[in-house]
Amino acid sequence: MHSALRRLDLNLLLVFDAVYRYRSVSQAAEELAMSTSALSHALSRLRSGLNDPLFYREGHRMCPSVYATQLAPAIASSLKFLNQELAPQAEFNAASSSDCLQIAITDFTAFTIFPALMQQLQHDAPGLRFELRYLPHSPALTELLAGEVDLALGFSAEEDERHPELDEINWCADEYVAISHLARKTLTLAEYLAARHLVITPWNEAQGVLDTQLARMGYTRQIAIKTPSMLSAPFMIADSDMLMALPRSAAEKLAQAAKIRIFPLPFYVPPFEVKIYSHKRSGKRGATNWLKTRLHTLACFAEARGSESY
Repeated sequence: MHSALRRLDLNLLLVFDAVYRYRSVSQAAEELAMSTSALSHALSRLRSGLNDPLFYREGHRMCPSVYATQLAPAIASSLKFLNQELAPQAEFNAASSSDCLQIAITDFTAFTIFPALMQQLQHDAPGLRFELRYLPHSPALTELLAGEVDLALGFSAEEDERHPELDEINWCADEYVAISHLARKTLTLAEYLAARHLVITPWNEAQGVLDTQLARMGYTRQIAIKTPSMLSAPFMIADSDMLMALPRSAAEKLAQAAKIRIFPLPFYVPPFEVKIYSHKRSGKRGATNWLKTRLHTLACFAEARGSESY
């Protein structure tokens, strides 16, 4: 491969280009920060490697040979392209960035994260844009690997394995609660098991975290409806006798729009953990790292406000 290139020191092409443009050894040497003797030596090596005199001295000018004239446009174009492509990536500047980040989300992560995030970014990163896509599964390994999304905001089950290709951070943890429209003071385990339930299954999964935990306890619940979308579910609860379990932060926001009451679950369930996934070879590492830092700050702020309200 590249047998012609392997015979040459590619730095010599910079010498060729400078001499061709200036028609002068001294001016070319000045541009390249070389001594004239070093440049002359480099030019000799290039002549030997290409088996052509390349330049003839006529008075004070270096005139190109026919072969040099043929080579010059291709060399200039190639050097310009390489210089542009090999330039170090600029530091990410949120205030001036117009990057577009593709982010995989669920109803829950969009509902709980993006209102507060966009409120902040309208001042700190007004040009930063987002394309939100429904997370087809968690942690969206295939999509992150293919570069189809830059970040995935999801949650993991206990049995999920860590993927060495992915960076993952815990964005926040929340407790599960139950919502109902019925006027009751408490919710007992017997009442919970006797009720009909609405269950959110964002990936049409056969069994959720709560059902797994109930099975460990030797119980099952009556599921009346499964739906992949969280947003319509509270309004179904408000107009029926069903129960629904969801993270407390979402329940408190939805209670402002739907006539529902919030109850602690009458059995233990591991906390609901939202994770931020990114691929280690992301092409937008500066932007994604900045956004992950901003999301972490947002989560700490939300956690502090939540603890003040208890």
